[in-house]
Amino acid sequence: MNSNTISSRNAFLAEEYRRAAKAAKEQNFEEAWHHLQRAHVVAQDRFGPHCVAHLRMLRLAWRVGDWREVRGQMFRLALAPLGNATGKLPVGNTGRSNVSAFTRMEIEPEIRRVLGLPTNRNDG
Repeated sequence: MNSNTISSRNAFLAEEYRRAAKAAKEQNFEEAWHHLQRAHVVAQDRFGPHCVAHLRMLRLAWRVGDWREVRGQMFRLALAPLGNATGKLPVGNTGRSNVSAFTRMEIEPEIRRVLGLPTNRNDG
């Protein structure tokens, strides 16, 4: 991954986290989750950013009192090192506990561009 790709990913993550924080402050929690999930898809193939995505999800779950999601995020934080170390990550997975931690998912075109993937296929 070249430095331009990392820079564009980092900028994308910063913006998604800013939008998630704004939405949470306004108590628009569905919007906050939306932005955190987008961030997770971009962050998941780098260990540090991957863990940050799950930590932010854990904080939001705690804030809204969603204990199922809290447990799910704790589980995912425990799995992240193994997934990143082995490279066995479910590409496109949104990171929420409402989907299996092992399920690959379709990646939306905007995010595919950020990841440097062709926008017409899900071959991540």
